[in-house]
Amino acid sequence: MNDKCLADTTVRLPEIGLGTLNYKGGVEPLRTGIALGASLIDTAESYGTEEIVGEAIRGNRDRVFLATKVSPTHFRRPALLLAAERSLQRLRTDYIDLYQLHRPNYTVSVQETMAAMEELVEQGKIRFIGVSNFSVAELKRAQAALSKYKIVSNQVRYSLVERSIEPALLRYCQENRIAVIAYSPLAKGLPHIKLRDPENILAHVAAMTGKTEAQVALNWCIAKNAVIAIPKATSIDHVVENCAASDWRLSPDQIRLLEGIGFRRRGRLEAALRRLARRVLQRVGYRPAFLF
Repeated sequence: MNDKCLADTTVRLPEIGLGTLNYKGGVEPLRTGIALGASLIDTAESYGTEEIVGEAIRGNRDRVFLATKVSPTHFRRPALLLAAERSLQRLRTDYIDLYQLHRPNYTVSVQETMAAMEELVEQGKIRFIGVSNFSVAELKRAQAALSKYKIVSNQVRYSLVERSIEPALLRYCQENRIAVIAYSPLAKGLPHIKLRDPENILAHVAAMTGKTEAQVALNWCIAKNAVIAIPKATSIDHVVENCAASDWRLSPDQIRLLEGIGFRRRGRLEAALRRLARRVLQRVGYRPAFLF
């Protein structure tokens, strides 16, 4: 398994990790991934999978880089500190490697939230601070609110057919040494990618490389500088397949072919409208989880 630096720290992470959103696979696929070098496991308090992750890493904690997320409704200091404690209990560990803000919350002062995150670092309960679904402007505001530490990662949706982070957010993270953790790197599944690929480019490149279509799609993602992918796999076979997307690289010509597949990229206006909608809905007490 190839690895990449986590921002400008000395920590190196596998370029293929294990995602657990809507995960139903039990402990064995996760343990298989750990054995194959996919030692980054990502979860969240809202996923309902922290307990199964805690069970999967039992006896292997020192081999795992454990990431979880706090929900926006818990961004005030007392709630955030309590949420971290509860995640630690569910994960059966005394520290979290990467604690991430799941998405922005415009109703809570970012200074209060980031001060609480730094407090958790000082207490030794978390090692690194990350965010998820943050724009460039939101990243800048969150970093400016930190006094001692740096945001090391931004977890965002990124795949062959969802490329909204290009070019602004991806470039900003690369230039500022912020790791990009790509969730849903296989979109909503290969059939979703193939719907946008009427010329069967993905299948053609897979045949050229002798790899599976999933491996090609993942390799396209991790070929980008600073990008780490966290696909979900609920079976041992799929974990093995995903892990084998590492240790090799598509050629520049193959990457150009793949980038001919139809993709979605939100424009600035759409992104701004979504942020505005999220802000309004949060202020009236609605939880817009769909507005990532």
